[in-house]
Amino acid sequence: MGSTSGSGFRAAAYAIIAAALLLILSPQIAAGSTENAPAAARAPLPTEAFAALPFVEKATLSPDGTHIAGLFAVNGGQMITILPVAGDRANMLRFAVPDLTEVAWIRWVGNDHILVGVYALAPVEGSDWYVSRLLSVNRTTGKITYLMWDSGGQDAASVIWAPTDGRTEILVAAQDSIYTNYPGFWPSVYRLNVANGRRVVVEKGRTDVFDWGADSQGRVRMAISYNDLTVHSRLLYRAEKNDVLRTIDTANLGADEDLTVPFYFVPGSDNGYVLKAGDAGHRGVFEVDLSTGKTLRTIFDREAVDDVILAPDDSSLLGVRTTSDDAPFHWFDAQLKAYQEKLQQAAPDTDVEILSMSADRKKMLVRFGTPDNPGLLYYFDPDNGNLAKLAEMNSRIGTKRLARSRYVQYKARDGLEIEGVLTMPRGKAGTNLPFIVMPHGGPWAHDTLTYDYWVQFLAERGYAVLQPNFRGSTGYGDAFEKAGEGQMGLAMQDDVTDGVLWAVKEGIADPKRVCIVGASYGGYAAMWGIAKDPDFYRCAISINGVSNVRKEVNDFGGKLRTRLYRGQWQRMSADFRGISPVYAVDKIKTPLLLIHGKKDVTVDHAQSARMHSAMTSAGKQVEFVSVPLADHYFTREADRLTLLRAMEDFLAKHNPAD
Repeated sequence: MGSTSGSGFRAAAYAIIAAALLLILSPQIAAGSTENAPAAARAPLPTEAFAALPFVEKATLSPDGTHIAGLFAVNGGQMITILPVAGDRANMLRFAVPDLTEVAWIRWVGNDHILVGVYALAPVEGSDWYVSRLLSVNRTTGKITYLMWDSGGQDAASVIWAPTDGRTEILVAAQDSIYTNYPGFWPSVYRLNVANGRRVVVEKGRTDVFDWGADSQGRVRMAISYNDLTVHSRLLYRAEKNDVLRTIDTANLGADEDLTVPFYFVPGSDNGYVLKAGDAGHRGVFEVDLSTGKTLRTIFDREAVDDVILAPDDSSLLGVRTTSDDAPFHWFDAQLKAYQEKLQQAAPDTDVEILSMSADRKKMLVRFGTPDNPGLLYYFDPDNGNLAKLAEMNSRIGTKRLARSRYVQYKARDGLEIEGVLTMPRGKAGTNLPFIVMPHGGPWAHDTLTYDYWVQFLAERGYAVLQPNFRGSTGYGDAFEKAGEGQMGLAMQDDVTDGVLWAVKEGIADPKRVCIVGASYGGYAAMWGIAKDPDFYRCAISINGVSNVRKEVNDFGGKLRTRLYRGQWQRMSADFRGISPVYAVDKIKTPLLLIHGKKDVTVDHAQSARMHSAMTSAGKQVEFVSVPLADHYFTREADRLTLLRAMEDFLAKHNPAD
């Protein structure tokens, strides 16, 4: 078929796609309605619908585009799964995530193996340490190979290169001891066969070097040394035509100096791409001559860069993910840019994300989502214009449109501009509503205009929900992030409170019906909120929250950079005890619900247990739901159902929506 006919065929196919997607995804707004009008009446969805696990997480497409690997929802839990995109799925592979571990990532090595990175908290020398390992799965035989699990070190899962030509040997940096005075403490780089676990050292460990990097050809090109006593770091670089690693940059990380660390090596040169702050005041991508440190050109800095998107074989930079609300993806690859635009035109009222692509970029996994729907997963074949629906991300909700969300801005009491996400319950007038403020975790994170099952669940129960991106949040530039330093429990908490005051002033929130809910750091903020402002909130819910900041800050799971991490936290507050909820229970007047998974490997379950004990001893109103099999992210459906029901019952008792 000639190129003209092919273009016409694809255009027709895209038109059909557009029509189908518009029917499925466009907002169902009644004729003559306005944006602020109540949504059409509909029976509230059951709690079970929101507790349902997403169809898949961490989905990744095989290099040839024929199979998908990921964490799939299976019988109320998540299983590592490999299945064909089309055809008979009777031979799909499923296996459980190893007990007491969490999956960090999944990637393909060729078309026949997936590599899975897992981590856990394990007892080491009288305390709990984070330990990471690898396992591989052969797609054709189902054989599972545990890689480097015989290592005596803490971290043995740092993959720095994987082949794309069918070979099964990767480069991985791994420790072989937990003792700093043993040679194996400093990770060596191994050439590791994912099919059988055999390995050979290609780069011996060096004192103070804990991180290694390789180029797209599998050549070790850099090492990063770090000394936790001085909190200084060095970048060692191997030139294109040299075998010697030499120091090319140093930084005092304790003083917030940054190393010029390349994430991509330009083939055939000594140039690299780095992420760093530019003249615009936010992170951008720049090309640097690594031998001299000179910045050669700006690749992209129009918006703050959240992440970079490399080709599947790491041979080129395809695009960047930005913090822009209007255009979160910027593609340097012209063809991918065209695909993104076509898909966006097909569904203009959705967020279109290319999740994964084949090695030749001719097959793609695409997610269409909106803030008021869990989204749809499609398989896209650009050559023939075929866009095949694989699944609804939540089949119990399907394509139903739930509560509408929007960005809002308000000023903190000191004049700082704060942005948040406001979600309004459907079917209700938009004034004098029962209100939930939900600070995010981190605190180095931020909430965006995307689907959030907790938020939608609460809105479905009749609550307006505000997610404030308080000072110290990421995504708003370095100055905004640094504004949180010294302000944990102070101005950071006031920003949350000021969001509620804004909603009250706007007539959205009923000041007598406000609760604060959060998880992880957000759980801390929920507990601290009712201690700092005891007459402000009607109730609080902390999920996997931190009650003793000093304990959390001094427990980094045996990580090498303990002094650095502790210093970063210490810049957030001069008095950990003074801002820890567990030491302020005497100030609390309102009921508190604590929910915590016993298999949480991010925030110790003891954080909530101790808060419960302190509240009980002080005669305060407190409930504690300890979930025996739940992890930090509630990745089992039964645990999510326990969580949501506990929230629902508690709110009905202490802050009813009706």
